[in-house]
Amino acid sequence: MIEDTFRHQGMRRKLVDEIRKKGISNEQVLQAVGDVPRHLFLDKAFLEIAYQDKALPIDAGQTISQPYTVAYQSQLLLLEKGMKVLEIGTGSGYQTSVLFKLGVKVYTIERHKVLHSKTQQLLNELNYSVKQFFGDGFKGLPAFAPFDRILITCGVGEIPGELVKQLKNGGLMVLPLGPDNEQVMTTVLKKDDQHTEIISWEKFRFVPMLENKVP
Repeated sequence: MIEDTFRHQGMRRKLVDEIRKKGISNEQVLQAVGDVPRHLFLDKAFLEIAYQDKALPIDAGQTISQPYTVAYQSQLLLLEKGMKVLEIGTGSGYQTSVLFKLGVKVYTIERHKVLHSKTQQLLNELNYSVKQFFGDGFKGLPAFAPFDRILITCGVGEIPGELVKQLKNGGLMVLPLGPDNEQVMTTVLKKDDQHTEIISWEKFRFVPMLENKVP
């Protein structure tokens, strides 16, 4: 059952104020974070801390990202309503839902079957219209390319060339780039088929992206 009480909504407003103070300035992103009931993406045991600005454990040894991180990545995407966005790493579906609330067409891939199935059920219950796929995120979704934006929600050692190919010219990819212990949030602007512009932002820590491993 979907339950989103006035108390939950009040906790979200405090969370939005907190991430605004930390530097998130895009009002559409802040609104989306305020709209998504994060507690529904977590085990009931975490209800009291669901709206703290911290990453928390979910199934398959993964985590639900810190709300600030979700907002930071969403802000870097420079989204416009109606854009076609590919998300690599559905996870809990929380970032997926924030993207949906930003008015874009979301295509998302998850390699853990348990997460894919659980998230699919929850997003259906929430009536969030998202195209979900079970598979290897490194391969992307060539059948649905090109995409306006690509978001990678796990740590990546190098920029995946196969995913860059699936970006439109003028398209943008946001990813946490670097070794397992620490990544730098990075944007890749695809100017044309031969040229990209890479910009480095702040440091973060993500679970690593695993290639060719679909349990």
